[in-house]
Amino acid sequence: MEIKKIMVIGAGQMGGGIAQVAAQSGLQVVLNDIDAAFIDKRVAFIDKTLSRNVEKGRITEEDKQAVLARLIPSTDLQDAADVDFVVEAAVENMELKEQIFRKLDEITRPGVILATNTSSLPITEIAAVTSRPESVIGMHFMNPVPVMTLVEIIRGIATSDEVYQTVESLAKAMGKTPVEVNDYPGFIANRLLMPMINEAIYCVYEGVASPEAVDQVMKLGLNHPMGPLVLADFIGLDTCLAIMEVLYEGFADSKYRPCPLLRKMVKAGWLGKKSGQGFYAY
Repeated sequence: MEIKKIMVIGAGQMGGGIAQVAAQSGLQVVLNDIDAAFIDKRVAFIDKTLSRNVEKGRITEEDKQAVLARLIPSTDLQDAADVDFVVEAAVENMELKEQIFRKLDEITRPGVILATNTSSLPITEIAAVTSRPESVIGMHFMNPVPVMTLVEIIRGIATSDEVYQTVESLAKAMGKTPVEVNDYPGFIANRLLMPMINEAIYCVYEGVASPEAVDQVMKLGLNHPMGPLVLADFIGLDTCLAIMEVLYEGFADSKYRPCPLLRKMVKAGWLGKKSGQGFYAY
């Protein structure tokens, strides 16, 4: 099936980034969210981002207008009835994702691929609630999507070779570099990244050093572009905790135990940049 029109579910930072990149690659994009105001806010952000690219000479004003014209706002999942591909980018909650995929399975045409941008939840489990597990796949973009080139493509236990190849080709058409990954907790990126962030939090929790010192060591000593704690603030501490919980539950290994300080900060509503307070104030 030729993919010309896709639906992106979730107009947050990830979903909005995926929608922008897809529209820039020439696809029609139905950007779906339960809140129309949230979609409007995201489209305005994309407009602003594209305007900066126009000012820097990277694209023309005509290019920008063409991209915006390919973005179609939607607050109804029924709008997926005529799309060729769906990628879900809702919050990291299995119950919500299963609910969305059950509905998509009923709404979309037979053979339409249903992808999830989950950063850690099992693809096989999400696929199991549909009648087309062979057409369900993980397509994990990195944040910020317009800048980062990597896409982890995760096969569920039933994902077909044909579906994998189609998604790999789609990722390349969107200017991304796809990497094949099997369905294990955290996949590759978060299985490596989140324990590092968690250990950095333990360093603060145990009084080894301040957040500033931990980040400085990682930047100056290990050449990381940003420290793990400022990165955690940018990702969202609630997201970091959710992924650590998936790793801890999935592997039943104490090395993935979330740091108590991480739990405490999330309970306090200190979620990082999005809440104004995390390891740093914003």
